[in-house]
Amino acid sequence: MRLSQMLFVTLRDDPADAEIPSHKLLLRAGYIRRIGSGIYAYLPLMWRVLQKVSQIVREEMNATGAQECLLPQLQPADLWKESGRWDTYTKAEGIMFSLVDRREQQLGLGPTHEEVITTVARDMIRSYRQLPLHLYQLQTKFRDEIRPRFGLMRGREFIMKDGYSFHADEESLKKTYQDMYKAYSNMLRRSGLAFRAVEADSGAIGGSGSTEFMVLADAGEDEVLYTEDGKYAANVEKAVSLPADAETSPFTTYEKRETPGTDTIEKLCNFLKCSPNQIVKNVLYQIVYDNGLTVLVLVNIRGDQEVNEVKLQNELTKLAPQFGGKAIIAFSVPTNETIATWAAKTLPLGYIAPDVADDYITGSKQVNSQFVRLVDQTAVELKNFVTGANEVGFHVVGANWGEQFKLPALTVDIRKAKLGDRSLHDSNQTLQTARGIEAGHIFQLGTKYSQAMGATYTNEQGEEKPLVMGCYGVGVSRLAQSAVEQSYDKDGIIWPVAIAPYHAIVTIPNIKDAQQIAVAEQLYTELNKAGVETLLDDRDERAGVKFKDADLIGIPFRIVTGRAITNGKVEVVKRANRESQEIPIEEVVNTLQQWVKEAIER
Repeated sequence: MRLSQMLFVTLRDDPADAEIPSHKLLLRAGYIRRIGSGIYAYLPLMWRVLQKVSQIVREEMNATGAQECLLPQLQPADLWKESGRWDTYTKAEGIMFSLVDRREQQLGLGPTHEEVITTVARDMIRSYRQLPLHLYQLQTKFRDEIRPRFGLMRGREFIMKDGYSFHADEESLKKTYQDMYKAYSNMLRRSGLAFRAVEADSGAIGGSGSTEFMVLADAGEDEVLYTEDGKYAANVEKAVSLPADAETSPFTTYEKRETPGTDTIEKLCNFLKCSPNQIVKNVLYQIVYDNGLTVLVLVNIRGDQEVNEVKLQNELTKLAPQFGGKAIIAFSVPTNETIATWAAKTLPLGYIAPDVADDYITGSKQVNSQFVRLVDQTAVELKNFVTGANEVGFHVVGANWGEQFKLPALTVDIRKAKLGDRSLHDSNQTLQTARGIEAGHIFQLGTKYSQAMGATYTNEQGEEKPLVMGCYGVGVSRLAQSAVEQSYDKDGIIWPVAIAPYHAIVTIPNIKDAQQIAVAEQLYTELNKAGVETLLDDRDERAGVKFKDADLIGIPFRIVTGRAITNGKVEVVKRANRESQEIPIEEVVNTLQQWVKEAIER
């Protein structure tokens, strides 16, 4: 392709609305154009990158025996109501675009396709002889993000590969899950990315277990915790660890003390001259289940620990049937305004004790009349601890479970693992931290959707059983931008060769020089014919502008038909390390072929 004929416009300055390097660079280099909030046009250079990523994904999926299909983006609400996820996706998480058609039927634009594929399986799979079956698609997805940001990282429209497998039993599912683990690792490796596979929370998709594939990058939205021995890695939402041991409490007898102005852990520690790991802090949450019932939750946790709100929501979701619900549609730390809607009297915020009375709640049909009480294991183990006294300006010291306070019935692990914690598998290993961008996620769904939607098969004994399912997603457009976030410098993008829009760019410094043009045209033709995808910068621009643009768009190899041609050579520059060398013109094609082959096969 000749740059003079391409839709190619670069920007000198960073766009005002771009926050991270990859977003800025893709806009500046003319790969994408913002059309609306979280909505982008993929321009010719970007589309070539996406096609290459898609091809790698297809090859790895096809190698496992998966079959490609295409499912509808427009999905009937009835299917999502069958699975029980309509309210979760349209109200709780609120990420589904929903609409009503002219027949007054509710529809949604697909953020994911578990319901659709389960419907297909329900209608078409009858016998164990048809299993296992694995279908996948590459398609545009839609999610109504609260705050679209970072370009293609968190948009409202994006390209994704999603696959779904159906099995007769868990053993078969686990085999496919392992096949996908390998396939996803291959996809990222072949795309030239540094990544880490980590244990993850299954979220609204559900299922018994899942793994995220994180592209390592400083601007990643996710925190990954891992051990140096390579035996443990998890998203911080899922991670578990051993916290530092609590210190022995200096308070050996129980008493109530006046502690004015100590409504935070830091202030309290300074006042009492104690450690936060000797304190039981009591954290209040407010949730709403999908039947409209508001429930107040009190969490007891050690003062130096933070509540992992993903783990907490998972525990509270398990309790939903006790309150006549199925899912949580709202979760928050209550504010003074929300507390006023249910509090019977003024709560001593900052001084609450584990036994704060239920009569603080004005019970009604809309509000549960009792606190749900959960205690984290870190708080259970404390002796002679400090905690609130249910009176503003007062705490108690030297308290113990089973004496001054009744231990809540629900003991759970809801603390947030953090850098420096000891690993469960080896207490000599401490957790390290890294930032990551979630590019892929695989799930063992089990029978969650098949049971809810009546998707069954007949086994060898003639018994009707629910299909066992797995699902597997790769963000194609997100993966492409992740590559930029992982590899760039002050001058622009540094694409991995395997997914670069072109392998090489031939730059003519002076288009008025007939010899430079002739050599450039010759190399442009021969390189493309030899399979080295090549751009020709034949624009009527200064050489410096062309060199800057070549660096900005990140083409792996730049060939310059400059002064060296008088010696029968051209300058070849490697974008990744700026290594420059003069190569005889007749050797350029074979040299570039070899470099491209080595880079792609690495």
